[in-house]
Amino acid sequence: MAGRYFDEWQVGDRVVHAPSRTVTETDNLLISSLTHNLQPLHLDAEAAGGSEFGRILVNSCFTFSLAVGLSVADTTLGTLVANLGFDEVRTPAPVFVGDTLTCSSEVVSLRPSKSRPGQGIVVFRHEMTNQNGVCVLLCLRSVLLKVRG
Repeated sequence: MAGRYFDEWQVGDRVVHAPSRTVTETDNLLISSLTHNLQPLHLDAEAAGGSEFGRILVNSCFTFSLAVGLSVADTTLGTLVANLGFDEVRTPAPVFVGDTLTCSSEVVSLRPSKSRPGQGIVVFRHEMTNQNGVCVLLCLRSVLLKVRG
């Protein structure tokens, strides 16, 4: 399914995005390296092993980016004008290498743009869960979408 136009959404619409994605060690190493995040909990198995988690934690920037990426095809692909912002990003549980993550999105608000005729603002609540149904990420994403026609 391609992204929907502004006027095709209603508050309360919910989509569970497919496919899910299993996190790899390479995913974690790449995001940490690309962002210059030297946190030993992400890169050093010995240091992470001595933490309360007992193993390497996946960089939460990867989890956040993956949630947005998994949602695009069903929400904004081909209809997006711009991402306007991300709010209330929460990581209530850790992500580990080997976890399989699934993202869902719900429309929490929408309104026509006051300054841009033919466009509207939609706020999505993205939720990422692991293979056990545990929530590992919540965030609000505000987008500016085209109106159909």
